[in-house]
Amino acid sequence: MTVTVVLADDHPIVRQGLRNLLENEADFRVAGEAGDGLEALSMVERFRPDVLIVDMMMPGLNGLEVIPRALKLWPKMRAIVLSMQSADAYVLAALKSGASGYVLKETGPGEIVRAVHEVMMGEPYLSPKLSNRLLDVETAKVRPDPYETLTDREREILQLTAEGHTSPQIAKKLSISPRTAEIHRSRMMKKLGLHNHTEVLRYALKRGILPLED
Repeated sequence: MTVTVVLADDHPIVRQGLRNLLENEADFRVAGEAGDGLEALSMVERFRPDVLIVDMMMPGLNGLEVIPRALKLWPKMRAIVLSMQSADAYVLAALKSGASGYVLKETGPGEIVRAVHEVMMGEPYLSPKLSNRLLDVETAKVRPDPYETLTDREREILQLTAEGHTSPQIAKKLSISPRTAEIHRSRMMKKLGLHNHTEVLRYALKRGILPLED
């Protein structure tokens, strides 16, 4: 899987350095660059990247304003703030804006690569210098809803499983093999932390996937 990235920083040298660094990774591709906040939004709308790496301080719109607007344009995207600011207030503001990661510019070049990998796995990332307690404050907002990590096929199988269909029945309905249906079912349950049909049913009812009986 290729991870597409949009870079947003008002310093061309910084963007070039990031591009060179990321494109040395076989699974990364820089789809676009932006020199200000408004251009960053345009790039997100155009390329729908997996990850937006955005400077905290930019002309037009700063990073804190760009992130929530960008996520409205493309909710599946992850955002990583790249900043010189290490004060708690800046980091918390970034996390509250919807950022999944916060990387200090003073850190080594390999850290931004690690940050991209982490957020793509659904994990928040902070530079080691920053206090992990900040993640505890915002953990509910930083970590994505596990349901959002499900593929379209896994969501279909979640509903069918909750409705009481077996893997062979699901396979027939979706025109896939029973083995494939079981693999998708297993992955779905693992992502949601469910262990049996009763838990799947409760989850589906709580989530509104199945209607509550009167």
